[in-house]
Amino acid sequence: MSEYQIIRFCAPTLAGLKTASLFCCDAPDEAELLGQLRYWNTSLAPKGLRMLPLRIWNGRALIYLYRPKALARDLACEDAACLLNGSGYDGTEPSGCLRCLMDRLQCQKDGFPHEIGLFLGYPPEDVRGFIENETRNYKFTGYWKVYGDEERSRALFDKFERCTRCYLASWARGTGVERLALAV
Repeated sequence: MSEYQIIRFCAPTLAGLKTASLFCCDAPDEAELLGQLRYWNTSLAPKGLRMLPLRIWNGRALIYLYRPKALARDLACEDAACLLNGSGYDGTEPSGCLRCLMDRLQCQKDGFPHEIGLFLGYPPEDVRGFIENETRNYKFTGYWKVYGDEERSRALFDKFERCTRCYLASWARGTGVERLALAV
C-alpha cells in the first residue's frame, strides 16, 4: 500500500472530518502487508487513528482506516444501534462490531454488507434509506447515496473533495501521511 493510496482515499479521515475510509490495495504477500499495517498503526496511533485489513483475498486487501473514538460515538447512536441490531450485530461495542463486519465480508464475496456505511460515518438515515429502498430512490449520490439531508450532504462532500485536493497537493510537495494526519 502506498502513501498516495492512503491520502487519495482517506484524506477526510486523516483530517478528522470523517470517521473512517476504505480502500483496496495489492497484497501479494500477506506478511508484508501486515508489517506495513503495524508500521502505520504505530505511526498513526498518536493521532487517534487505526488501520486494519477488513478482508484479504486473491492478492488484494480491503483496508479500513478509522478513528476509534469517532466509531464508538457513531455506533452508539440510537439509529445506528437499531440498524446494527436489525442486521444481526450483538451490541454496539466497536471491536465486536468490527469482528462481525469482517466475518460478513468474508461470507459476502460480491459487494458489501449494506450496514458498512455506519462504519464509515454515513448518517444512519442514509444507511437505512439505502437498505429500505434497495439502493434506489436516493436524492443525490456522492461519497454515499443520500436519502436524508441533501443540502448537508452536498456541503460535506464538497468539504471532503477540497480536503483530498489539498492533502494530495501537500503530499506532492513532500509532506508525508504522518504530518498530514491530525490529532482530533
